[in-house]
Amino acid sequence: MKVLIARHGGYCYGVQRALNIAHEAATGASGTIHTLGPIIHNPGVVRELARAGVSPVESLMGIPRGSTIILRTHGVTPQVIADSRQGGLSIVDATCPYVKVAQEKASSLREQGYLPVVLGEHEHPEVVSLLAHAGDKARVVENAEELDLRTVRGKSVGVVVQTTQASANLAELVKRLAPACRSLLVHNTMCNATRKCQDEALELARKADAVVVIGGRNSANTTRLAQLCRQVQPRTFHIEDVGELKPEWFEQAATVAITAGASTPPEQMEAAARWIEGIRSRRKSS
Repeated sequence: MKVLIARHGGYCYGVQRALNIAHEAATGASGTIHTLGPIIHNPGVVRELARAGVSPVESLMGIPRGSTIILRTHGVTPQVIADSRQGGLSIVDATCPYVKVAQEKASSLREQGYLPVVLGEHEHPEVVSLLAHAGDKARVVENAEELDLRTVRGKSVGVVVQTTQASANLAELVKRLAPACRSLLVHNTMCNATRKCQDEALELARKADAVVVIGGRNSANTTRLAQLCRQVQPRTFHIEDVGELKPEWFEQAATVAITAGASTPPEQMEAAARWIEGIRSRRKSS
């Protein structure tokens, strides 16, 4: 069985940067250290950080003054930053630089008088932060079909995009918006790492008889990666851990492709490859 491992799968720059920042804070900060929500959407990595002294919290309530709060990769609202300062917390900013750019573009749309439209998942923390920067009149759509054209007809509309969205979603939204708006300004704030990972995953899926996508089930970019691969290769399996793999998934598969979301340690892809390559020998021994 041939196993193809994605070169662009696993930790992206923003995730690796955030983890480096968190580990540095764990060794140098005084008082308790927390992230507001999981720093990345990978349960295993979050547990490792907790053992190192960096634990996630769901709100700022109850965090003692003098503690450290780490702003996770997805970003937070301006109000969270203000509340953290008011609560006497030290702020360590691990927001992904791509998310920072998206936040700035969202703010600029509001300041220039555009009606901001955020393409992204309604409850995703990154989208929540973008919406806060875009202002009260902004709206979120997860896809082009969700957009009510009556709300944008004849208006100046500006688009900002959740960094882990798929290019096709943005293209469909622009196609739907353009005829209805008086003017349209599009900020393509998708990150380069996401595009490369998605493009490569599709290329591998076309070559493979089965695809394994590794990453947290609460990870938007991993879920989207699995959805894209499944469109090309129905035998696509989304797992969080190698322990979930099953031999029957790969029956009569000559080639298997492995990729991973941006919050997944690259060594998990290697571990999955070793497990798959060992299927034949395990069958012989049994």
